[in-house]
Amino acid sequence: MASASPVLSSAPSASWHALKPLWQGNQAVVKQGLPHDQLSPAWQILMLGDGSPTRHLQLLTREPTEVDVIDMSPVDSGGDSAPLPITQVPGPHLRRQVWLRTASGQRLAYATSWWEASHVDEYLENRSLPVWASLARLRTELYRDIQGIEFGHSLALEEAFEQKGPFWGRHYLFWHHGQPLTLIYEVFSPYLIRYLGPMGSRCL
Repeated sequence: MASASPVLSSAPSASWHALKPLWQGNQAVVKQGLPHDQLSPAWQILMLGDGSPTRHLQLLTREPTEVDVIDMSPVDSGGDSAPLPITQVPGPHLRRQVWLRTASGQRLAYATSWWEASHVDEYLENRSLPVWASLARLRTELYRDIQGIEFGHSLALEEAFEQKGPFWGRHYLFWHHGQPLTLIYEVFSPYLIRYLGPMGSRCL
């Protein structure tokens, strides 16, 4: 793998599915991109691009991308073992966990997001919709600020995706009117290889 400064984060928590990282890359790595033998161009567009993953998944599969909400929980002030940019999102925080899947039921990604609890209902009026769809309905102008990328293991995600790891994940801030709105952590299923081709021949 290309060398990179680690993304600083606290220890993984059992309350959400954080990867156990084999490698992490910071914002400098995100900006520069990775060698193509480490992560293929098609996968880099998905992982490092600033477009909507919900929209990308729909275009790839030609099926609507639907959401299964598995958790909406208030979290304590300890940070919830979230990536460090959580400190930029005003608290107290509400954590939302979802599976992103095709309409026919194939799980494609896992996502956790942290919101300011007092304002979450303003932006997620229908909590069963993907974040992108909810914000698009409100015509909310956003900037997706990718903070880091990682490659690692999760037994829980292996079971949920029915795919062997390791997996690629990323985390980013959504900015709105110059303020951080939410922190989102996403992990993508290797099932997407059938649409995007191999991830890369030199994963480690």
